[in-house]
Order: sequence, then structure tokens, then C-alpha cells
Amino acid sequence: MVSKTDDIPASVPNCNPVDLADEAGDGAQDSKETSKTHVKDSCGCAHSADTAMVNGDGAHEHTEESDSKQDGNGEADGGEESNEQEVIVIQDTGFTVKIQAPGTEPFDLQVSPQEMVQEIHQVLMDREDTCHRTCFSLQLDGNVLDNFAELKSIEGLQEGSLLKVVEEPYTVREARIHVRHIRDLLKSLDPSDAYNGVDCNSLSFLSIFTDGDLGDSGKRKKKGNELEQIDCTPPEHILPGSKERPLVPLQPQNKDWKPMQCLKVLTMSGWNPPPGNRKMHGDLMYLYIVTVEERHVSITASTRGFYLNQSTTYTFNPKPANPSFLSHSLVELLSQISPAFKKNFTALQKKRVQRHPFERIATPFQVYSWTAPQVDHAMDCVRAEDAYTSRLGYEEHIPGQTRDWNEELQTTRELPRKNLPERLLRERAIFKVHSDFAAAATRGAMAVIDGNVMAINPGEETRMQMFIWNNIFFSLGFDVRDHYRELGGDAAAHAAPTNDLNGVRAYGAVDVEGLYTLGTVVVDYRGYRVTAQSIIPGILEREQEQSVIYGSIDFGKTVVSHNKYLELLDKTSRPLKVQRHNVLNEKNETVELCSSVECKGIIGNDGRHYILDLLRTFPPDLNFLPVEGEELPPESQRQGFPRQHRHRLACLRQELIEAFVEHRYLLFMKMAALQLMQQKANKETKTDVPAITENANTPTESNADTPQTHTTSSDSSNAPTTEVSSDSSASAASQAETDSEEKSLKPTSNGPLDPTATQNGECKSPLEGKELEESIPGLAQAKELAETLVAEDGSGIDPKSREVVLNACKAVGSISNTSFDIRFNPDIFSPGVRFPDDSTDDVQKQKQLLKDAAAFLVSCQIPSLVKDCLDHSALPMDGATLTEALHQRGINVRYLGTVLEFLDKTPAKAQLEHFYRIGISELITRCAKHIFKTYLQGVELSALSAAVSHFLNCFLSSFPDAVAHLPPDELVSRRKSRKRRNRVPGSGDNTAWASLTPSELWKNIVSEAQSYYHFAIECESVDQVVEKYGLQKSTLLREISIKTGIQILIKEYNFDSRHKPAFTEEDILNIFPVVKHVNPKASDAFHFFQSGQAKVQQGFLKEGCELINEALNLFNNVYGAMHVEICACLRLLARLNYIMGDHAEALSNQQKAVLMSERVLGIEHPNTIQEYMHLALYCFANGQLSTALKLLYRARYLMLLVCGEDHPEMALLDSNIGLVLHGVMEYDLSLRFLENALTINTKYHGARSLKVALSHHLVARVYESKAEFRSALQHEKEGYTIYKNQMGEAHEKTKESSEYLKYLTQQAVALQRTMNEIYKNGSNASIMPLKFTAPSMASVLEQLNIINGIIFIPLSQKDLENLKAEVQRRQQLQELGKNEEPTEDTPLELEDKIPID
Repeated sequence: MVSKTDDIPASVPNCNPVDLADEAGDGAQDSKETSKTHVKDSCGCAHSADTAMVNGDGAHEHTEESDSKQDGNGEADGGEESNEQEVIVIQDTGFTVKIQAPGTEPFDLQVSPQEMVQEIHQVLMDREDTCHRTCFSLQLDGNVLDNFAELKSIEGLQEGSLLKVVEEPYTVREARIHVRHIRDLLKSLDPSDAYNGVDCNSLSFLSIFTDGDLGDSGKRKKKGNELEQIDCTPPEHILPGSKERPLVPLQPQNKDWKPMQCLKVLTMSGWNPPPGNRKMHGDLMYLYIVTVEERHVSITASTRGFYLNQSTTYTFNPKPANPSFLSHSLVELLSQISPAFKKNFTALQKKRVQRHPFERIATPFQVYSWTAPQVDHAMDCVRAEDAYTSRLGYEEHIPGQTRDWNEELQTTRELPRKNLPERLLRERAIFKVHSDFAAAATRGAMAVIDGNVMAINPGEETRMQMFIWNNIFFSLGFDVRDHYRELGGDAAAHAAPTNDLNGVRAYGAVDVEGLYTLGTVVVDYRGYRVTAQSIIPGILEREQEQSVIYGSIDFGKTVVSHNKYLELLDKTSRPLKVQRHNVLNEKNETVELCSSVECKGIIGNDGRHYILDLLRTFPPDLNFLPVEGEELPPESQRQGFPRQHRHRLACLRQELIEAFVEHRYLLFMKMAALQLMQQKANKETKTDVPAITENANTPTESNADTPQTHTTSSDSSNAPTTEVSSDSSASAASQAETDSEEKSLKPTSNGPLDPTATQNGECKSPLEGKELEESIPGLAQAKELAETLVAEDGSGIDPKSREVVLNACKAVGSISNTSFDIRFNPDIFSPGVRFPDDSTDDVQKQKQLLKDAAAFLVSCQIPSLVKDCLDHSALPMDGATLTEALHQRGINVRYLGTVLEFLDKTPAKAQLEHFYRIGISELITRCAKHIFKTYLQGVELSALSAAVSHFLNCFLSSFPDAVAHLPPDELVSRRKSRKRRNRVPGSGDNTAWASLTPSELWKNIVSEAQSYYHFAIECESVDQVVEKYGLQKSTLLREISIKTGIQILIKEYNFDSRHKPAFTEEDILNIFPVVKHVNPKASDAFHFFQSGQAKVQQGFLKEGCELINEALNLFNNVYGAMHVEICACLRLLARLNYIMGDHAEALSNQQKAVLMSERVLGIEHPNTIQEYMHLALYCFANGQLSTALKLLYRARYLMLLVCGEDHPEMALLDSNIGLVLHGVMEYDLSLRFLENALTINTKYHGARSLKVALSHHLVARVYESKAEFRSALQHEKEGYTIYKNQMGEAHEKTKESSEYLKYLTQQAVALQRTMNEIYKNGSNASIMPLKFTAPSMASVLEQLNIINGIIFIPLSQKDLENLKAEVQRRQQLQELGKNEEPTEDTPLELEDKIPID
């Protein structure tokens, strides 16, 4: 559930970095709640954690092996003890200090010895009674404390010490900080920053549905019998079968946001800066203020504080006004001159402090909202000033003005990392600098495209210009100087930056000491792609030719190498699977490389070894790279590969490489085992087996770095093997492969377990190696033997066994003959790269390996994705989650057409309709995005909103002849100057965009789908597409807006009108950048999280809970309070709290998870929808029924908007809603939802599935409550039949069902009797009172738990002991490799049903 593949996937769309305004501040204000509340997460992708970690795991492990960390393998057991010791050291006990501020009572503050003095400052600036102070020092016994000192280093500071807050004189910088802070306090409830996507603000609506904080509210409101007070009727558009998808409810109106006005105007005065003679009186700056009472005043900020002066708008008189108040704080001054300010400011601060901290803490990277209401634009001096100073001066709070990003990025990497505290500090520093850098890079990239930055080569044409701003280098994604001519021109230049970013990410994750990469951020904005990079010291003074001492600057014509680089890169060779190889340079000399030729090594003036241009870190994808005279394997050819792609830079993803190697490893072990068995059979007498070394459990050393990342669910049942090598063993191998492939490990559906746990985690194939072992006796011992052989370095093994290993190595394409080791040569098939003659053999082998990998993607990974969707272990809901599901299995999005075609041919197509529909809408919106990109490049800034609305009309509106609104004529200047050169990149005919028509756009989309995805959409208009594929226009609008960064006005759009277009230019509010960057990871926290998950899955809840709490603390330590990974952590904690019976704690943790998901991923992200559902369950369990319903209705609304009603998750949601409604006796409503759930379950799980049986049972219970026994019987019979057929007569479910049937029959008979009695004797019949049972809350909760995958098995203490013993026995067996059966009967099943989306 937590971090995805060490961040290989491109960062979540819209996960946009912006600077974290000093986040220590917000983190600390709550430090009283113990550090646990605060957590924060990186990749914006928490939801997917249910899949196996792909590479992260591997990558983390190597970094740690070097520092002997946690037994080098992050194991659950061995490492744990040492770790807990370490952790105790960090979590030093906190203590309490007293704080005395001027004008307030002394108060106590809980602090920890690790905190800096600065963090106490932040707490004070956030507290209601001291928030208006910014310029003060803390003094202990008259000594000023150093802001950056840790508390433990301060002499005499101990439990109960009194710290005094002492006002300090202002400087210009301090005065500005003060004004800015007051502005932030005044705007603290105003969401406009979140709508505008600045300062890491983002939206959250949870509190509207829970009426404030959940902890207390639900309990307080019970007046009398709660049931009568609940209004359960949902709005019309949420009911099953409703076709309308309104947009407005997406952002419900928050009454707190109608801000109480404290001031009308607060701006800098026109009299700034103070003249010299006033400077010498201590004047720093002048402010102009209009109070609510319409009083206009001018205020002087002086070194001693703030006072009124006598200036007016037109006359300057700096003398103090009469009466003169001098206040150290602006708030105190304003409170004295404006009663309304005093009253409203106090009320505002009360409200601000009541908000949940997670609603106001800054997120690590900026999240943009694609909808916003019309917000009034108010005067705001700070915002105005920010815009002009471009925020380089004081805002970065660092002496020396601009920040040296490269120095900061590299220095944090060099921090020591020997023990846990050091690693935490290092990771925290790396994360903080990265998020600041990403924010600065995004701002710079926007400034570049908006034309506000001067180019460093202004003479050249706009496409070729490069820029430097704030010590960051910016270049545009165009093919300048025909650099990429052979590789596909502009298309290649557009793809190269993301490939390069993936390379930076991969090398960053391996984290080799001494090897440096550049800070890299890729920003797409207004149709342009900008790459932002930190600058290598000295590179601007030298020619590139002189500085490159490793690699090639002309794609392999001239190549140089360098021993130091070879040594550094060699350390990355194994984790990244890059093979050392030789190439020829222009003089036909052999040069040795350990990367692709484009990868350049430059030693900066700071003496550091940098590598850049990592665009070919991963090997080429031959399915999209037709090469003369090379044949692809039949599996690829059958699917119509190789296909011509737009550029020649198509690479395989790192996840695919990992999966492929893992797959080959399993194959290798099986072959070795089979051969050993044959040998055994041949000689019957036993060879002297070397004693089983302790590495018997670490499969070959090479695989120690790919700890079982079981993503390969290599479903080769439909893929007969590809290896048939001349080896005699090959046939045996292929037989072994097909024989046991189905049993190869399925992705653990519950989050990346750590390596040891993966074998007994939830590997979904119930009988892992069992059948194989039964079919071939002795295989287990042979496997063990094989492992020992492989584990040694090949010496000391008798020749027979050595031959076995050699054969197996040959068959799977290992580069070593004595152990399993697969690596790829990234230069194969690179145009312009030549290999020496002596490596022909090697190159052939590498080519074969690449072909096999390409075939593996098509024949194993795509079918396995489809299979995961069929058994619902992958549940994408929208484009982003679909992309992620593809990426986790190593499938590039360019395969989307292939995946859809595969779906089309699947027999179970009907059960994959949701997947198909999401795929189609993703394909269409991506094609539209490609077209939109070039469309926007021809639009000048003044016509931007008109152009965007015109495009959306052509894309989505049924209005057949959308006409563009050109900017009105009175603004077009009469004297068009001929000489004016347009500075914005890509000038040209600036009104060409207006001629686009809907039919032309859809023609282009269809041809783009054909040429890019090789997929045929036979439609000519949006309405045909919607009709044919069952799409929703609201979904298409959301997808295209998120992908392109458009922000639209939130209102109801009439897409289907044939008389007027849906959008006008007033509806387009903004256009945001779409940013990709690296997400640094918290590795230690992650290991704790994994071990915790593993423990939980083995049924050790308490231990698991402790580990996960620990992980939460460490995540907080690294990321601060907000982060996707923290969100996943909180979700799991809440689930554990719930299972262990602590419902209130579950509620509190889940509330944080929801808030965090809204803030970090977005208010309608699929993960947020999941979190809402979990929260509703815990609310119900806490007796907050009306809140539970509101939350479920919200989740249903969001889901309808995001993916429509026809989705398997909708069945779960509707069952939840139906059950809660049943509980509050709304039977008719309840039936509508439950019957809809039944329909959807039947469609997606098949009419014979157990889920459907459960659905029938739930419906029957409601009919019983309505006393409609005939219908109840009918449904329960259906359920009974399914149970009987699936489970057999004796199963308890079948028995329960038959009991219930008997009961229903009795009730029905009783009812019939009563009716007959009435007919016979008329109205005076003596009627037996019928028992109409309202369901008990307990029974409803029980059903809710069942459908949400939480199963409590009542166990006595003795059972528990036996179970634990059994679990331990199995683990020991597993460690011997005998039994790979997952421990399914642990005390409870924790299937965290989070879609792996």
C-alpha cells in the first residue's frame, strides 16, 4: 500500500511540487499530540501499494547492504531487534517547558530533545494567543537561544524551565515577514490559494460531511432516539440508474469560507521606500490600510514596531499621528484602531485553530484543482509583491539571495548514513531540497514559457533558446541543431526528458556514493515541454567537448571512457541490470563502458563526478523498434509487432526488467532442480552434497539484490516458453516452465511485503509449489540442492553439478556461467554504435535477450494484467490508476492499444467491460492531449482562454459547428508593426487555432489513435464515441483537464445541446503546469512498514501495529506531515485499530487518511473515494449513522463522476449504502442500492460467484424486513444454490443459508395463515401479531464487515496459541523451502481492498 516501485512510475499526474513554506512550523504546532499525527508522503501514489514493490525494494536493499543495514535485507526478524534499539535512541523522551509571552499567561509546551529552537518559534506563530508575533527571541535565564540549536545541546534547559519570549527590533526583512504572516493569518480560511495552486495549498471537503471533527461531534449530537433524526434520502443524481452527472456538488460550499472581513485593504504604501532622513529615524517601510469602518490610515513600520503616521494619499507626513500607539505587532495596532478588526480577527483565529491541522499544513508538492468556483479577486499586497519580486529576495530565507540548487542537492546526498538517526536526517534533507527545487523549477518553467525570462542565447530562433533563472537551467523540448534527427526529431526530443528523468530516478534510488546526478524536473505547460536542471559548477564556462570525459556527445561516433567512472558505474551495474560492454570509437579503438553511450560523465569544478543524459538507462523496446533483418519471437509477431513508433527512444520500463529477471530466475531454479533430479535418478547413489550453507535461503547472490519482487505473475499458461536452446536440458526446461508457470508467484495483493514475507504473505496462488512437488517426488530436495549450488561461487562443487548450473545459465541467458546473473546492454540497436568483432557472440546473446524481454511483455505481462483485472486484484477507476496498473507490470502506455485489443479477444470480455471503457477513454484523451499540445503552441497569450474553450467545444460539445471567439476587434492594434518579433516560442499564424472544427478534431483523434496506439476507433464525433463505448462526457472532461492542466469554472455544462456550444471563454479559469519529478523515499520507514505488514499478514496484529506506528513516526521524520505514503500508513493503522476493537482510534486515524488523500492526491482521486468508504464503515461502527451515510453518498457521487456506475467497485459501495439504509429502516431505498449491487456483482463476478450469493442474501434480508417473503425466498434460494454448488452441502455457509430458508418459509406460512383468517372472518378476525424485525445494528455491522473483507473469527486463547504455533511451524518449513503454501488461515484476513490502481 505504500510507496510504489521506488518511484519508477512517472509521478502522479498533477502531483505538482511547490515550495513547502517552512514546514517545520506546521509540523511542530501539533507536536503535543505526539509526533504521530504528522506524517507525510511522497509519490502521490499511495493507493497502489497493494501491488508488489517492483524495484524499490531492490534498490533500497542495495543501498543498505553497503551499510550493513538491517541485515542487509531488511528482513522482518533479524533486522528488527537491532532496529528497535536504534529507534529508541531517537525517540528520546520528551519534556515540558514553560513559555512566557508578553501579555499572556505562561503555558506549558511539550518538546523533544531533537527539536530545534526554531520549531518552538513555529509553534508560537501558530498558537491562537501568540500567532501575531514573528519577530522575537526565546531567552533562558537572560541568554538568547540560537535558533538552529537542538534543544538537547542547550545548557540548563530541562523539565519545567521557563523560556521568555522577548520582542526584538525589526529589520526590513523581519517587517516583511511580519506583514506576510499577518496576511496568511487573515487568509487562513480562504481557499483561493488552493484554487490558484500556490504555496502548496490544496482543497479538502471532508469536514463539510462530518460537520467538523469526527472525534467528538458524533457522540455529542445524540438527542433521544437517533434513528428518527436521520434524513436518508440522497440527492436524485446519486440514486442508482440516474443519468445526470452534475459538476457543482464536486465542491460543496463551505460556510467557513465566506470569510469574515477584518480589513478592506492592506497594501504597501506609495511612499515606499523611506527617504534617507526617515531611514535614520528607523523607518523601514510604509503600509496603507483601509479598515472595515472605511477609515483610511497610513502606518509606519519602524525598527521598534508599528505606528500610525500622518501621511495621506497625496501628502507625505511621517510624523506619528495623535494619539500615537506604538505596537510591536501590527495586529495589536489594528485592534486598537478598528473594533471590527478586533472582533473578527479573534473569531477568525478561533476557527482557524479548530480546523484539523491536516486541512492547513502545506503539501510537499503542489496539487492543482481542475475545477474552481468564480473567486473574487481582492487586493493583496503580499501577492502583488510576490509577483514582482519573483520571490527571489527574502522568501527563500537564505542568506546570499538565490539558492545554489546544485550545491544543496549534492551536499544532502553526501550526508553520512551509517545509522538510523543519520539516515533520517539525510533523507529528510534530500526530500526537503527536492520539493523546494521542484517548486522553484515549476515557477521558472512557467516564467520561461510566459516569456518573462531573458534567454542566454537571445539571438537564436525561439525554439532553440535556453534560459537560466534562479540557478536553474531551462531548455525546451524541441530538436535543436538536428541533435535527434536520426532518432525521430521533435518526437524524440519530447520523449527524451522523461526517459532522462526515469534514468535520474533509477540512479538516485541506487544511491552510489560518489556518483552524482542533476536535479531534474520536467514541466509541461501551455503545449511546451520544459526541462529544468540544476547546473554543474563550471560547465557554462567550458565547451561541452572539453568537459565530457566519459561517454559520447554525438550518439556514439566519438566515445571516451574513464576509469573512475567505470568503477562508480560498476556499482550500479547489478541493481540496474546494465552490462559492462565494449564499443568502438571513431578510430576503431575499443572503449569500455558501463552505461549507454549517450550517458555523459563530467567532473564539475567542485570535483564531483556527474552523469547526465540518462535517456537510455534501460534497454530498447524492440516491439517498437523495427530493425532491418531482425526477427522478433512469434509471440510478438502474432500481435503485429514490431511497429513503427514516432521516435527510436522507446525503452522498456525498469519494472519490466525486474519482472523479466525474476521470471528467468524461477525458470533457472526449476531447470537446475530438474537436471539434478535426472542425475540422481541416473545414479541412485548420492553424491556428496555440500552442506547446506546458510545462504540456502538467499537465492543466488545476484538475486539478493532483486529480493523476490513478485510482480511477475508470469501467466505462461497461455505462453509456451520461448527458450528452446540447443541444450539437451532445454526441452526439460520448457516442460518445467509450462508445468509450473501458473504457480509462479502472483503479485502480493497486499502491499509490498518484505522479501522474507513474500513467500508467506498473500501469494495468491493457494498451492504454491505443492502440485509440482507431488508430481515430481524429490523436487523439493533437488531445489534445495540447486540453491546451495547456485549460492556458492562455483568453486568446490563437483563438476557434474557445475555442468548443471552451466546448462541452466546458458538456457536462461545469464552473463555468468557459474551463477544466475542477467544484465542488458543498453547500446544494442543504437544507431551509430559499433561493437568490436570479439564481442559478436555477446552481442548476439544480448539481442536474443532483448527479443525475449519484448516477447515477455506481450505474452506474460499483458495477459497477467488482464487476469488481475478479472480476479479484481487490479481495479483501475480512472486514467491515472489505469496507467499505474500498466506501469507496475512494466507495460508502457504505448501498449494501450495492444492491451485493449487483447481485452477484445478475451472470452471473459463482459467481465472486463469497466477496464475496456477506462482504457478507451484514456486512449481518446491521450490522443486529444497530443493534438492539444501542438494546437496550443500556435496560440498567443491574449487568446488563450478563447482557444482552450474552443478546443473543449470541438472535443466534447454536441454542437456541430463550434465557432471560435477571436479577441474582440477594438483591442487589436490598428498599426500592426511589421517588425515585431514574437518572443513567445512557436510564433506563426496566431489565429490558425480558430479554424478547428469538431469533425476535423475527431478525424485527427481517430488517426492519432491509429498511428500512435495502432487502435481503430470507428467514430466521427464525440456522441458516437459516447454511444459506442458507453463513456461519460464528464469523465472525458475530467481526464483531459487533468492531463493538460486546464482549470474550468465549476458549473453545470450542457454538453448535449445542438444549438449552442458547452463552453465559453469565461469558463476557462486557468492553465496549470503538469510536472514530473523524482520522489525521494524514506527507506527505513518503508522497511518498518513492510515488516509491519508482514507481521499483520501472519496474524501478529499487535506486533504489526507497533511496527507500523514506528513507520509512521519515521515517515513523519522524513516527509513532514503530509505525504501519500503516510496516508497508506494511516489507513492500515485505522484498519488494525478497527480489527482490534478500538473503534474511536480507527476513526481518528482514518479521518487523517481521508484528509491527507484529499490534500495530496486530489478530492476526487480514486484513492480518496476508497478512504471515504473505509471512514464510513468506522463511523457506522461508532454509531454515527447519518455521517456514515453522508460519506457513502459522497463516495458514490465521486465515483459516478470519475468512472460511472458500471464498475465492480460500485457494487461494494452500493452494498455498503444498502446495508446502512437497511439499518435505519429505509427499506425501499435500501433495495434500490442492494439490487443494483446484485446486478453489478452478477455482471463482473459471474452469476455463480460467492459475492453474488452474498448479494442475494442481503437483498433477501431487506425483503424479509418488508414482510415480502416470496421475494425474500426467491433471492435466498438463489444464494443457497450458489453456496451448495460452490462449497458443498456440508459447508457452514450452505447450512446457514438453508436455516434461513426454513425460517423464511415459516414466516411466509404464518403470514399466509393470517391473511386467510382475515378473508374468512372479515375484520373481526383474531390476528396473531406478526414479528416484523428491524435489523439490529450489530447484525448490520457484521454484514458490513463481511462485504468489506474484514472477517473476525472468534477464537479462544487456546486456539490462538495453536494457531501461532502452526504459523511458526510453517514459517520454519518455508525457510527450508519445503512448503510454499501461504498461511491463509491466519486469525483474520486483512484484504485491504484498495484497488491497485
